[in-house]
Amino acid sequence: MSESVEAAEKNSVEEQSVFEGFTVDQRKKFNRWQVRTILLSILGYAMFYFVRKNLSVSMPYISQDLGFTKTDFGMILTLHGLVYGLSKFINGMWGDRSNARVFLVVGLTMTAVCNICFGFSSSLLFLGIFWVLNGWFQGMGVPPCTRLMTHWVPPYQLATKMSIWNTSHSIGAGLALVFCGYIVSADWSATTGISQWRLCFFLPACVVLVVALVVWLLIRDTPKSVGLPEMNLSTTKAEAAASSAVSQEEKAAEKAEHHAFVMKHVFLNKNIWIIALGNFFLYTVRFTILDWGPTMLKEHFNMNISSAAWLVTAFEIFGLMGMLVAGYVTDHVFKGRAPRTCVICMSMVAVCAFVLWRLTPDSPKILIVIVLALAGFFVYGPQALVGIAAANYGTSRAAATAGGFCGLFGYGSTIVSGIVVGKVVESSGWGTALSLLIGLALVSAIIFSLAWKAKATGYEE
Repeated sequence: MSESVEAAEKNSVEEQSVFEGFTVDQRKKFNRWQVRTILLSILGYAMFYFVRKNLSVSMPYISQDLGFTKTDFGMILTLHGLVYGLSKFINGMWGDRSNARVFLVVGLTMTAVCNICFGFSSSLLFLGIFWVLNGWFQGMGVPPCTRLMTHWVPPYQLATKMSIWNTSHSIGAGLALVFCGYIVSADWSATTGISQWRLCFFLPACVVLVVALVVWLLIRDTPKSVGLPEMNLSTTKAEAAASSAVSQEEKAAEKAEHHAFVMKHVFLNKNIWIIALGNFFLYTVRFTILDWGPTMLKEHFNMNISSAAWLVTAFEIFGLMGMLVAGYVTDHVFKGRAPRTCVICMSMVAVCAFVLWRLTPDSPKILIVIVLALAGFFVYGPQALVGIAAANYGTSRAAATAGGFCGLFGYGSTIVSGIVVGKVVESSGWGTALSLLIGLALVSAIIFSLAWKAKATGYEE
């Protein structure tokens, strides 16, 4: 009880400090815009997944129609992931000093265009080109959302509220799997004259274009852009003082100071490196299940593609709950120390992977559902917390850069989850691929444990 009272008192002091100088009306207006920004960020980022995870359901049908192998798809997934990670990193550095509203809407629009072009393609070369381009524009999603969150949410609330934002991953992927699963099972090709798998790209793209317009009309970049003062954070104060400079020398000094800040809080920060490396193995597990899940359930557990899509959706739905629980536990049990929650969660993912490895096509389908759901619950907690920890270690001045750096490692994992897993399945079967997940989850837990004693944020420095 005493710890809870102490934490509440600390949060109250931090709240008074962060919102010092705000009038009552300004505080109410800030709270309304905070909720609005979080909701629109969830909607916006969910749509990136809506035009990314549609490929997971479509792969068996593209293979059937065009004759591509798992290695072919593995190569596309790997290249897409590598370009996405690079884009997330580069756009993260740009995103810290850019308008988040413009960044987010441009990214959404271009991913929709890439999906339309992909749907019109038939050769492996052009499918690969448009999916890799999609990967680049997908990398424009996280940086503006991270910037929005760190400008609208104070640090002492960030783990909880950014975990709520992170539900966008599961919402978007779940919608994509269910929507495209319905499209391929409904078989509209007879009436439309368009292949099922092509509709899985055309229709989601149209939805995303509508959402991009809604986001453009309703979201704003920072509190200042709606006539509100910025939160009183030490870094934003320094940034505000630096931005008031008018001479070329002072502007150069400001730029040099910003680069030095980013170097210290991101590239030379051992905690950032730890969570980035842990993120590599975490994302390998996550993407193997997400990208190959419907195909694995269809081929290894003898399910039809519609049921398989729903099962992977269960992975996403429970992942959504896992993110919320992980954010709450991090804020209220570990006082903002995200790596601790990551260690526990990834250890449990290894247990789920072991059970899934031991199951067979004759195992009760309900057991497969439960194991996949629990795996989603535990894997999405640390997936959300990596971005939160990166934002807190990098502070509001370098949050997008820190997130992009960790994302670079996360999406570098597609070297393993894409082409390596594709080759393993073709040569040794799904059993070997599942056994690989056990080791990957354990390695991730071990790496995260290296930051067990780390401070919660970089603001103290």
